[in-house]
Amino acid sequence: MHATRKLWTWLAVICALSFAVLVWVGKEIYLAAPPIPKQVISLKGDVLFSEGQVQRGQEAWLAAGGQQLGSVWGHGSYVAPDWSADWLHREAVALRDIWARKQHGAPYEQLSVEQKAGLDARLKTEMRQNGYDAATGAISLSEERAQAVQEVARHYMGLFGNDEDLNLLRIQYAMNANSLTDPDDLKALPAFIFWSSWSAAANRPDGSGISYTSNWPHEPLVDNHPTAGTGIWSIASVILMIAAIAGMIFVHAKAGEEADPEAPKADPFFNLKATPSMLATKKYFFVVIALILAQVGMGVVTAHYAVEGQSFFGFPLAEILPFTVSRTIHTQFAVLWIATAWLATGLYIAPAISGHEPKFQKLGVNLLFYALLFIVAGSTITGWLGTLGHKGNEFAFWIGNQGLEFTSMGRVWQILLFVGLLFWATLLGRALWPALTKPSEGRGLIVMVFLAAVCIGGFYATSLTWGRHTHYAIIEYWRWWLVHLWVEGFFEVFATAVIALLFTRLGLIRAATANSAIVLETIVFLTGGILGTLHHLYFTGTPTYVIALGGMFSALEVVPLSMLGIEAWNNYRRSKSAPWVQSYRWAILCFIAVGFWNLVGAGLLGFAINTPIALYYVQGLNLTAAHGHAALFGVYGMLGIGLMLFCLRGLTDRLAWSDRLLAPTFWLLNIGLAMMVFMSILPAGIYQAAASITEGMWFARSPEVIHSVVMETLVWLRVPGDIVFSCGTGFLTLFALRLIGKRKEAASGAAVGSKV
Repeated sequence: MHATRKLWTWLAVICALSFAVLVWVGKEIYLAAPPIPKQVISLKGDVLFSEGQVQRGQEAWLAAGGQQLGSVWGHGSYVAPDWSADWLHREAVALRDIWARKQHGAPYEQLSVEQKAGLDARLKTEMRQNGYDAATGAISLSEERAQAVQEVARHYMGLFGNDEDLNLLRIQYAMNANSLTDPDDLKALPAFIFWSSWSAAANRPDGSGISYTSNWPHEPLVDNHPTAGTGIWSIASVILMIAAIAGMIFVHAKAGEEADPEAPKADPFFNLKATPSMLATKKYFFVVIALILAQVGMGVVTAHYAVEGQSFFGFPLAEILPFTVSRTIHTQFAVLWIATAWLATGLYIAPAISGHEPKFQKLGVNLLFYALLFIVAGSTITGWLGTLGHKGNEFAFWIGNQGLEFTSMGRVWQILLFVGLLFWATLLGRALWPALTKPSEGRGLIVMVFLAAVCIGGFYATSLTWGRHTHYAIIEYWRWWLVHLWVEGFFEVFATAVIALLFTRLGLIRAATANSAIVLETIVFLTGGILGTLHHLYFTGTPTYVIALGGMFSALEVVPLSMLGIEAWNNYRRSKSAPWVQSYRWAILCFIAVGFWNLVGAGLLGFAINTPIALYYVQGLNLTAAHGHAALFGVYGMLGIGLMLFCLRGLTDRLAWSDRLLAPTFWLLNIGLAMMVFMSILPAGIYQAAASITEGMWFARSPEVIHSVVMETLVWLRVPGDIVFSCGTGFLTLFALRLIGKRKEAASGAAVGSKV
């Protein structure tokens, strides 16, 4: 008990220090972020962009789909370009050509090697000039550069408008014509994209010779190359990771591992009588399966748009389901169904663990269910209608689609979801209260489950921290508080604690051992996980030391994954420890799959892109998508399914259960995911990475690469994996339908029996 108390103290200290540093970094980002100009003017005094246009352009871009339609500073989707890299290259090429015609009377491509070399050197000097005057709040550009900016601005206005000459390019970008219909929005959009590009090339005023985005994206034309710190901290992070893994293995070997207790002769949960609130959670799990089906369907459509752009096998689907909408639903539903599975698990196990059914608990569970349904349906419908109807920036922010990846629902829906999560934490706490207040061997685990639940509810408040006019660098800072800490931090702690709690209640591991182990694991998780958030912010207009902090601490995120093989083996042994454990076989196998995908998806594929030097070249490419698919579904998705199966086992008649349907579900989902990642997404990312390293980020995201024979072939190679994966979801659906059918048969039989 004394040792466990010391671990809790260490956990509190580490969390307090880590969050203090994270908040301090946020303050520094606010102070050092690229300045938003009041005006962008030429040296002659012509106004290119006026006050407020950068902020309005940001709003317009987000309302048009934002991070679901291309990306800025590498964050967003992968079919359309990264607009900051695209603008930077277009402006550089246009400026160079203007000089060539003015000085030599011919296009740049027709000049001699010597003439080209002179213009190339001049271009680097010109593009890296800052030009911002803090006193006037204006960015001043040379006459020729102002001309180049106007040329690129016309291209963007035509692209997001309805210029018929750009129809083919819109198809290649999976864009619809008239993405923006308000003339003022259309004029403001280039201001925001120009600003994001200017920030990527303009040297900071501190004389470091480094741009506001630490020289991201890679663009040889303007001398954007990795900084020395990017390489040095990458090497240091690898060394730290290896040392930390060695230390963890040494400590584990020295401490040894206590043997599991002898398994009980019978299932401890066999005679568990589900309370009314526990029974009320059953419908949550059927909604989970419905959301999985919808997410998979939207994933198929979204992937296909990478080939046809605006059609689905010839049908003009984009007219009613644009790429921005299908991708929003695909990413948003992934988080929502996983979260729903975990919320329902918490509500199910709380009375089972405490033996206490609070008054009106069933009513609370039902209210939360219908509230969540309303939020999911409402946010999806309003987001879709807002995009189709071009309802404008205010509608998009408040009730439509905010255009931010993984947190795209409008602010009203975010507030309602925040309230719902707090309500869930309250329901969980009141059901667990007797177990929280009564001393017992397993109380530490119960406390960890409850604290994680409070953090899941409380930290969703970070989605409410930005407004319509918030600086884009600050939006990214807070968005990753939500996505990384909420999804990759506290969900991890909650899930680990819940699994340990279930195993202790089944008598398969010792409660005292699990108490210490979970606190220790949480310390290791959060030591790297909290400040590891910064690896998403290397190049988003942040101070250069973010690269050092993010690189070192994100390397520590990999450390606990080195022990997953041992954990997976132990779980496999536990599944064989007694005949009755076979009742939970597929739930336990899902937990083992979580370990595999944690190692492969979060560990190998995650660390492959998380070092600063790697992310410099591959941020915003399909290598990120490979990591995202393997980690999000492989880890959190399989965990959600495993928890769902565990709960449904206690909520349904044992005769209605069908392992025959769960076997193909498990194997097809995992095999399909592996095929999808390793046959298609990962090779596509490697192909793009080569283009990014040799030519620049603009080229890796250009139609020349995205719609090359190699890339389109790799997109088609997703089909076999998609089919296998879809068959797995089909078997899961059949499994659920069988449970529903058997329940109806049982109810009908009971009714007939009562009449007789």
